[in-house]
Amino acid sequence: MKAMVMHEFGGPEVLLAEDVPMPAIADGEILVEVKAVGVNPIDYVARANGGPMRKNLEKSLPAILGWDIAGVVSETKSDQFQAGDRIFALSKFPKITGGYAEYAAVPADEAVIIPANLSFEEAAAVPLAALTAWQALVETADIQVGQRVLIHAAAGGVGHFAVQIAKHKGAYVIGTASAQNSDFLKSLGIDEVVDYSTQNVAEVVSDMDIVLHALPPNFRESVSWPCLKEGGLLLSLLGPVPEEETAKFKGRAAQIGVRPDQAQLKEIAGLLEDGSFKVTLDKTYPLAEVGVAHTQIAERHTRGKVVLTV
Repeated sequence: MKAMVMHEFGGPEVLLAEDVPMPAIADGEILVEVKAVGVNPIDYVARANGGPMRKNLEKSLPAILGWDIAGVVSETKSDQFQAGDRIFALSKFPKITGGYAEYAAVPADEAVIIPANLSFEEAAAVPLAALTAWQALVETADIQVGQRVLIHAAAGGVGHFAVQIAKHKGAYVIGTASAQNSDFLKSLGIDEVVDYSTQNVAEVVSDMDIVLHALPPNFRESVSWPCLKEGGLLLSLLGPVPEEETAKFKGRAAQIGVRPDQAQLKEIAGLLEDGSFKVTLDKTYPLAEVGVAHTQIAERHTRGKVVLTV
């Protein structure tokens, strides 16, 4: 089968089209004919230097990246699915899954049936970003009706799901984004949009219960902590928050990762199916152009998600 394989860390050019063996599935797994695969910031970080998963990646080279898988079950060793089922999954993260390929072995207990109203491309855009937002706001923050929530990079992959989740839970939601994304965010139900390029976020946003910090760590003290009420919760997507920093601002902080969770993904799928949530695709690329997709994601101006078609 065809796959995009990396033998070393480096630029987009290290992702090479190669013929590789078909993956074998173990008990409890399904073999998925991949139709689309989502591209996330962790993809280009893993490719460039390994990031937080460098040790595992070094042991796995040559490796096939890609964790957001959407496709058709072609073989199964699980009674959860049968051949022909359309499924999507955040597969094996942060272990290597092999999504940038024509076929991938996926644990059945991480997969969910794709809602009938979603294409494979739309489905592939969902798992990692939506689960990150869900696990941050619902699981960790236990978001409540009436709370005030600030979401940075609100038009991005995680951000546009976070806006919808927070509104679904009855929160008042403010998001930072460029002016060109204001109408898009309003279509998702956001209450206020702050244009970070022309406004000082800390001067116009205050008294927040929760801030979802999806920016580099060096921005926490300028655009996140000043916006929180005393005792408010900062959710950091990019690394831990030192205790002394938390104490300095009299708040609380939690580092957010993401893990596969079938039950949560099923709940998200239901909300996509009934129209409560929608997924936005910025652009799709063929698998062979994965390097171009990585370059776009690295520029951090994507609206919604970027997806590869296989």
